[in-house]
Amino acid sequence: MGRDGGPQPHGPVRAALGRRGARAADRGPDHGRQPALRRTAGQEETDMSVVAGITGLRIEVGGRAIVDGVNLQVVPGKITALVGASGSGKTTTGLALLGEYPAGARVSGEVRVPAGLVGYVPQQPASVLNPARRVGALLRDIARAQVRELPRAERRDAARDRIVRALALAQLPEGEELLRRYPHQLSGGQQQRVVLAQALLLGARVVVADEPTTGQDALTKRRIVDQLAQVARQGIAVVLLSHDMDVVRALADEVLVMRGGRVVESGTVDRIRLEPRHPWTRELVAPGPGLPATARDGHGAAVLQVRGLVARYGRTVALRAGALTLRAGECLAVVGRSGSGKTTLARCLAGLHRDHDGDVLLDGMPLPRSLRARTRGQLAAVQYVFQDARASFDEHRPVLDQVARTAVRLRGAVPDEARAEALDTLTGLGLAEEGVRRRPGQLSGGELQRAAIARALLARPWVLVCDEITSGLDPVTRRALLDLLAAVQRERPELALVLITHDLEVAAVATRIAVLNGGEVVEQGTAREVLTTPRHPFTVSLMETSAGLTAETADMGPHA
Repeated sequence: MGRDGGPQPHGPVRAALGRRGARAADRGPDHGRQPALRRTAGQEETDMSVVAGITGLRIEVGGRAIVDGVNLQVVPGKITALVGASGSGKTTTGLALLGEYPAGARVSGEVRVPAGLVGYVPQQPASVLNPARRVGALLRDIARAQVRELPRAERRDAARDRIVRALALAQLPEGEELLRRYPHQLSGGQQQRVVLAQALLLGARVVVADEPTTGQDALTKRRIVDQLAQVARQGIAVVLLSHDMDVVRALADEVLVMRGGRVVESGTVDRIRLEPRHPWTRELVAPGPGLPATARDGHGAAVLQVRGLVARYGRTVALRAGALTLRAGECLAVVGRSGSGKTTLARCLAGLHRDHDGDVLLDGMPLPRSLRARTRGQLAAVQYVFQDARASFDEHRPVLDQVARTAVRLRGAVPDEARAEALDTLTGLGLAEEGVRRRPGQLSGGELQRAAIARALLARPWVLVCDEITSGLDPVTRRALLDLLAAVQRERPELALVLITHDLEVAAVATRIAVLNGGEVVEQGTAREVLTTPRHPFTVSLMETSAGLTAETADMGPHA
């Protein structure tokens, strides 16, 4: 199920064909549980100024409208951004272009795709790549199907030429090394580009890119911006679903701001940026938290230390952390690109990665490498909040019960007392009592992250390790979550935080920053020192890329 309620398409690329929509239109928009596209005849069939469109789309699930009255025109070579918070309806709207709807949905309005194929690049690209097949085989299957009408002698070269063109457009190397790999041997960014290459091989005239920069560092974001801009320059229409306003400013020609399933504002990217009219839009485009006024060095005792940590995956060394110290009351941000070792470090701290040398010390005493070897007190002392909060909850049990279980399991609390404490903690973090009695699938991403933090806090930890917990959130929800963490530290002054992040705006709220590159800590210091006077060339490049993306979008407009 997609974040906005829509299903995640299966297979390498879910593409919607016009004739499929034509068949569905004959049966009516409410036929069956999964209404498909409606294709209209007339001028729009030959008017290539619009390759896809949505008119008056309304999608109801369980009697509630999750998309209500949305209109959208998709033009060749242009990038249209649907922007909004989790649960705003942007993914559900984007998936409607593919004929994908939530199970049991009632759909009215019109979705037109006269140009043919729509390619979809999901937020989690690994979910649509066959893990048992090499990248080359995945691409060749599609390319061969496209050239089957050619004479046999010409098919192989023609298929190869198509693959080379698609790889180039997706900014992937065409060498055999990539083609021999399996999807799990690629980075998240490479997986994303492989899915895009598949869509291009299929001849997609429209590409729906769903949160393509979520969880990516500034340098990878820059490449994604360049990649999607290049796709648009080929005359392909791009529908960008995103909450990242820097990326939207860099790419979009037109912006539709969504909230509660409705479009609350639309216009050119410059107009939205410079003259936002709706209060929600003004919140979205507001600047980030910025630097702390002073360098807030922690003065508590050393609560967690890393000494000579070398972590491996098989024979590959993923992390050489050297020495790190976390003091009570501190907030340490660990910053780096995807694959730099940030999450590996976090997992070593929490006992989730045992293949390492060196020591992790809690209050001066070595922690066992394995989670299972740690005592109940050690488990409670170091708590982990995962990037994907939804996956960390059992979908079949109420959130309140799962949060309360932490106090029972790690502190031996009486169940009734644990439930009362869990409810107090959850509501104290801004969650409604009615909501926390529901199952996880009925809460938004931001609500679930708050619940995950509450669950960790019920262990009464010394250290809270937060792994990219803001990466999937819109700017407003992200700021609220960072404010929440600051409030938690004010209420629990001995609590130490570790923020694993690729986002320098998030790192700016920390006490200190440690920068990882290639598995090594290349720089560390106070947040102000690192962000205003970086010493290491890699830190400088991160700062320049992050600042450059924002500056270019402001000065140069779309497709920068």
